Amino acid sequence: MHDHRPTRGGDRNLILAVLVNVLLTVAQVIGGLLSGSLSLVADALHNLSDAAALGIALIARRIGRRPADDEFTFGYQRAEIIGALINLTTLVIVGLYLIYEALSRYSDQQPIAGWTVIWIASIALAVDTVTAILTYRMSTDSLNIRAAFLHNVSDALASVAVIIVGILVLLYEWYWTDLVATVLIAGYVLYQGVSMMRKTIRLAMEGVPSDIRLEDVRSALHGLEGIMDIHHLHVWQLDEQRRALEVHLVIREGSLEGKALKMQVRQMLENRFRIGHSCIELESFEERC
Repeated sequence: MHDHRPTRGGDRNLILAVLVNVLLTVAQVIGGLLSGSLSLVADALHNLSDAAALGIALIARRIGRRPADDEFTFGYQRAEIIGALINLTTLVIVGLYLIYEALSRYSDQQPIAGWTVIWIASIALAVDTVTAILTYRMSTDSLNIRAAFLHNVSDALASVAVIIVGILVLLYEWYWTDLVATVLIAGYVLYQGVSMMRKTIRLAMEGVPSDIRLEDVRSALHGLEGIMDIHHLHVWQLDEQRRALEVHLVIREGSLEGKALKMQVRQMLENRFRIGHSCIELESFEERC
């Protein structure tokens, strides 16, 4: 099997992205309080969740590098799934809190300093873009980092929305647009959190990979010469990259030698379903389970 443990190359980018997002969060909170912009504070909270997500992803990556041992025989890569669950749960809570704040302030709208909002949101847009660039390459290999990358993309869009709010406040004194922008930002946060939560829970529950139908695996096994029956078929994901299978195969007398048949089965599973780890037990018709 290939070694899918995360490498150390991306740690520096993650650390830099965390520091940049923390500094941006502080600047946005101060700017939001000084300007009276709730949408700017909302964007700051989202950036803080991004910094936390990146920090947890960094810790999880380092834990995931540990080799398998007598306690964790498959290794430690699933630490990233735990990190993702923490990140996404926090993200959903933040989204719900932002909606609550927006509704609470609907009847008590306050003046907003438009230029302060525009300048700070512009800085946030630049930082979000830089962070997205830092995490893009790693986002294809880690659920945690992919979530953080998508958060940064949505943050960039949110910053654009905040800039538009500042302009509308300066031109037309439409203070209500700040509350609308807050709800939109919260909607993005909740959408991302809930959609990625489903995949993360599926991984944590060791479900069948979403692109595999168990019936297709069963049919493919039945299609191999010499296999009479199949039972105890289980397919699950060890982590984002590694897939595992366990199956009992009842074979006909005079079929391929056991070692050759197992090799054929493993090759088919790897080529068709990207299942790299398989435990195959062969049984004769008389001694089947």
